[in-house]
Amino acid sequence: MTGAPAAGRAGPVEVSALADLVVDVPDFPQPGVTFKDITPLLASPDGLATAVRGLAALAPEGIDAVVALEARGFLFGAPVALALGVGLVPVRKPNKLPRDHVDVTYDLEYGEETLAMHVDALAPGQRVLVVDDVLATGGTVASTAGLVRRLGAEVAAVAVVLELDFLGGRDRLRAAGLDDVRALVSTGGA
Repeated sequence: MTGAPAAGRAGPVEVSALADLVVDVPDFPQPGVTFKDITPLLASPDGLATAVRGLAALAPEGIDAVVALEARGFLFGAPVALALGVGLVPVRKPNKLPRDHVDVTYDLEYGEETLAMHVDALAPGQRVLVVDDVLATGGTVASTAGLVRRLGAEVAAVAVVLELDFLGGRDRLRAAGLDDVRALVSTGGA
C-alpha cells in the first residue's frame, strides 16, 4: 500500500456538483426519453457518500422508517436508513414480494408500472421518509405514498438526489398531498 488515493477518487464532492456525476442517455428506454444515469455517481465513493449524507440531512425529525423505491432508490435508501437509525421498507416491482402485499398500478411517462409493499411493512401512525434517486414526473413517488397511506402510515417527507423540475413532479406530488419534497440537486434543463 503506497498511501496514494484509490483509483478514481477525486476527493470530496460538493452537493452542488452531484449533477455533474449524472450522465444523460438520449432515447433510452425509448426514443424521445432522456434517461438520467446515476451509475457514475454510484461509482464515485465521494459522490455516493455526499449523496447519502445529504439525503439523511434532509430527513425531518421523528422518522420511523425509510421507504425506498425499486431499484435505484434502494441504493440510497438503505444507507440513509442506517444513518438515521431506522429500518428500510422496500417498494418492489411485481412478483418480488413473497408474502401478502398491497399494490398499485400507475402510468409512467412511457408506459405503465406496478409497485407493491408487504402489508405488514409499516404500522399505522408511523412517519416515513420516501427516498428515491430521481424525481421526474412524480408518478412513482405519488403511487408509493398511496401504498404508505393504505397501511395507515404517514409520508413525513420525500427526499431525492436529483429533481428534474421541468417535468413538474413536485406539482404532481403537491396535488397528491405531499408538500414536503426535498431534493439535493434540481435541474431546469432537459
